[in-house]
Amino acid sequence: MAAPFLEKLSESLGSPEPAIRLILSVLIGYPFALVYRWFLFYQPATVVHLFHICSGLALAAFNFGSQLYHSAVCVFVQFLMLRLMGRTVTGVLSSFTFQMLYLLAGYYYTATEEYDIKWTMPHCVLTLKLIGLAFDFYDGGKEPSQLSADQAKAALPSVPTLLEVFGFSYFYGGVLVGPQFTMRNYQKLVSRELTDCPGKPPNSVVPALKRFALGFLCLAIHAIFSPSFPDTYLLTDEYEAQPFWYRCVFILLWGKFMLYKYVSCWVIAEGVCILAGLGYNGVVNGKHQWDACANMKVWLFETTPLFGGTIASFNINTNAWAARHVFKRLKFLGNKTLSHVATLLFLTIWHGLHSGYILCFSMEFFIITVERQAQALVLDSPLLTSLANSHFYPFVYIVQQFIHWLFMGYPLVPFCLFTYDKWLKVYSSVYFCGHLFFLVAYLILPFLRITLVPKKDRREKKED
Repeated sequence: MAAPFLEKLSESLGSPEPAIRLILSVLIGYPFALVYRWFLFYQPATVVHLFHICSGLALAAFNFGSQLYHSAVCVFVQFLMLRLMGRTVTGVLSSFTFQMLYLLAGYYYTATEEYDIKWTMPHCVLTLKLIGLAFDFYDGGKEPSQLSADQAKAALPSVPTLLEVFGFSYFYGGVLVGPQFTMRNYQKLVSRELTDCPGKPPNSVVPALKRFALGFLCLAIHAIFSPSFPDTYLLTDEYEAQPFWYRCVFILLWGKFMLYKYVSCWVIAEGVCILAGLGYNGVVNGKHQWDACANMKVWLFETTPLFGGTIASFNINTNAWAARHVFKRLKFLGNKTLSHVATLLFLTIWHGLHSGYILCFSMEFFIITVERQAQALVLDSPLLTSLANSHFYPFVYIVQQFIHWLFMGYPLVPFCLFTYDKWLKVYSSVYFCGHLFFLVAYLILPFLRITLVPKKDRREKKED
């Protein structure tokens, strides 16, 4: 019965059936959260774990059928490594190696030249969960003084049970598209600690509905505008025949509307977590916060004129995971730039094996480096600082936003087109303008800073 209905729905909406299944699965999280609140909130932990496991497996089966065994195998193996290897470096390295190799093997055997929704999509989310679980268990055996604040908060005092590991892995609010959350937070959810009303279900319905409404608005924007800016058009002769300015503006608009498919799924999934209580984040300035599972800062995403601002507003929990488990653990290298490069390399491999990911993340590093040079020049130059604070700033802001979104779309070309023959064709059609712009800026900005700003006024970069 479901298949014909989904086929008709797919045809009427003009979206692939796997995409329809995915968004329906994210939305089904809301009724699941209501079932938990109304019927299971006061039930024993075992019952709650079983509910999370069964509901998550049902969503996985609905989307990927028998291929859900991949996730089950990895979760069970991870539990065995926690039990048998204990809080050891060997346990962490074994977990990291096994989970990453399993994911990369999945990429290798299932990869195509198109963006496909298949079992490896939620599995990359699960991979970070399970590696993070190994790190957090290892951190639980350290002295608190040896850990950062985030690591200490997530550290596990004891080995989790089999039901906890499976419930954590298959929790319906994050089993498909995230967000990332720690086992410690999951345990607090099950023990009814994540609530603004001790001993009662949280007053999270209104915050959850707000995120649902915002996510649905983003989904509508994507559904309305993205068909006018398809990836495939970038590869056509018609696109190449357009004026240069048109090709650049198309990339800008394409990149902007393309990102809404991620924004919408993450914000809607966040609403599920809030409704269940997992999004509770304590009290700040007398107000209860519900942003523990926030993967998007939508207002910042829409208004920031900075590349760094967009990165800070996008896929927040994954970035926080990478900072906690990769970047900060490379402190022994003694060089923040080297740690940053290694973290981006990990994220590149985690996303997939296509050359487009390598180019996208290398360009991200280069763009952020240039932006920091530009910010240093503005901060050190009294003339530029006064211009930034003058009544001319609205005009400056518009120019910033145009440059910002043009060159946000630019590195997304290889991210979405994957293979070198495709992204090379698109970049050739715009004469590698983004590469040239940032290369020239990278070479000129330090010279301008030296020339225009007296040495005594320069702010020197400090290494942590």
